[in-house]
Amino acid sequence: MEANPTDDNARLKFYERLADAELFLLLEKEPESNRISPEVFEVQDASFVLVFDTVERLAEFVGKPAPYAALSGRVIADMLAPAGIGMGVNLEVAPSSILIPADAMAWLVETLGNAPDEVEAKLAEFTPPSGLPETLISSLDAKLSTAIGLAQWAYLVGTVQENGVRSHLLGFVGALPDAEGALAKAVSEALTFSGIDAGALDVGFFSKNDPIAAQLAKVGLRFDLPEPEEPQEYVQVAPGSDPEKPPKLR
Repeated sequence: MEANPTDDNARLKFYERLADAELFLLLEKEPESNRISPEVFEVQDASFVLVFDTVERLAEFVGKPAPYAALSGRVIADMLAPAGIGMGVNLEVAPSSILIPADAMAWLVETLGNAPDEVEAKLAEFTPPSGLPETLISSLDAKLSTAIGLAQWAYLVGTVQENGVRSHLLGFVGALPDAEGALAKAVSEALTFSGIDAGALDVGFFSKNDPIAAQLAKVGLRFDLPEPEEPQEYVQVAPGSDPEKPPKLR
């Protein structure tokens, strides 16, 4: 983004990653219950909090152990925008060091707050997707890689409505009922931060047994959503009870 200041797509991708990333917010004291008190710094008559993309970088900046809160960039932006506070990212500890002013935080919160519209359309045909920019495909792939366990997979297809209007659809298969809103919002953000008109892509939800799911599979570009990790069951083994691992004698 800094190397290409006139590249709007680079700037959009930066803010998308900033919103999605887990960041470590420097605090002035340890959290109390559900309340945190970020350390606020004054720089040239403007206020900033400091965030880092790793705990190690936070410790390097402070020079000693310090309290912090691990939050997503979007949550931190929601906190900062109403207060007119900016964000300092990786200051003095990484090439990604940057000061982001308060008005940029307000813009990010407003952009993330745009919700997709719910409409109904009668589709006559599904076709292979075509003509979509690679930046949108990669943005969708990155977004869906964070939607762990919210759906089984998704198919990107072209559509033809009964009135002849052509568009594209991202059809989720096996989505959790409570996750449909979050998935639609994620797709909307992928469009926004790719610089693509939000009307260029529709979103649908289908069960595994829905005949439409089979039609999508025939012509669509498939995205596999990551599955949640299975919880590991800990079983305590008494020393010496495993013949393959005899006890060590001192």
